[in-house]
Amino acid sequence: MDLFEKCYGYTEAKDAMRSGTYPYFIPMTENEGTECLFNGHRLIMCGSNNYLGLTTDPRVQQAAVEAVHRFGTSCTGSRFLNGTLEMHEQLEHELAEWLGKEAALVFSTGMQTNLGTISAVVTRKDVVLLDKDDHASIVDGARLSYGETRRFRHNDMADLERVLSSIADDKGKLVVVDGLFSMGGDLAPLPEIVPLCKKYGARLMVDDAHSIGVMGGGRGTAAQFGLTEQVDLIMSTFSKSFASLGGFIAGDEPIIHYIKHHARSLIFSASIPAGNAAAALAALRIMREEPEHSARVNAIGDRVRKELRAMGFNIGPSVSPIIPILIGDTPRTILAWKTLFDAGVFVNPVLSPAVPAGQEILRTSYMASHTDEQIDRALEIYRKVGKQLGLIS
Repeated sequence: MDLFEKCYGYTEAKDAMRSGTYPYFIPMTENEGTECLFNGHRLIMCGSNNYLGLTTDPRVQQAAVEAVHRFGTSCTGSRFLNGTLEMHEQLEHELAEWLGKEAALVFSTGMQTNLGTISAVVTRKDVVLLDKDDHASIVDGARLSYGETRRFRHNDMADLERVLSSIADDKGKLVVVDGLFSMGGDLAPLPEIVPLCKKYGARLMVDDAHSIGVMGGGRGTAAQFGLTEQVDLIMSTFSKSFASLGGFIAGDEPIIHYIKHHARSLIFSASIPAGNAAAALAALRIMREEPEHSARVNAIGDRVRKELRAMGFNIGPSVSPIIPILIGDTPRTILAWKTLFDAGVFVNPVLSPAVPAGQEILRTSYMASHTDEQIDRALEIYRKVGKQLGLIS
């Protein structure tokens, strides 16, 4: 058996490329935040995680430029050895303060944050419990740990309790959930999860990659529910509201100190460059000092959800600026994506196995920097394409 036989036999993506229905790795000529340019075709960007619109904020850009001029383009080493700057530690201090936690630790990406954190704290005698809709980075972090992984149905508290109650008392338990789920746009029911964790002696970690900057006045899902002190670990990424690249975990100082000395994805990866750290720090300060950005993106989300529902689209339980449009099968989802793309709106088709078969969606998401006119135009295109394809009447 040739190891590469599977590679030579894989034709699905190339078939889609030849047919003009390949929706991935689209090379943009320009990306101005709310609009992008592909082969001279300008589109309204309704598929980005740039929720506060800060990637084009002059203050964030200038902070990154100044940091590059001062420190160069790379730290050329891991945080553990030569790759820690005072700026990294300042960013960690301000993140912890913003979230109401004792300490924070910056990783090179959000993916590496989950890989390193979960695999560090979950060991052979432990169990990690995951919502079935948790992000792939959480699933992979659990796989890398030496503990047992158990799953529970999405936001199903009876099923979570069933799983928790089946675990022996002498095992350590970590429940990990997305705070704001990246596909459905719905929130984890932390007011129900926290009491269950306490009842069964489990610790709780919330992945707030999509929630920091958006929910809870920008402080995330735990703050949204007034439960910051009850959530043991809060994770987020810089590649969304923070307009940069990297990630972090926040919690009690002894826990963060332990992760700092045991997370392989931190110890064996180069640290984020100064430009990325400076951009994230500038974005954090804007987030903290200008809450109107968070208010604006939520107002846009409220409007789009209301209008899409009124048109007849099925957008599920979304309560955020992440708004899925349920299509339900792969060919129609690809056709809807392509028709919207050609009409001038960029959205993301999400297909099985990223979602269960029969639950394929168009993932749409919005930014504080979208203008009312851009939202008007996007909604009109949704209406036109929806009727054209028979998605709405």
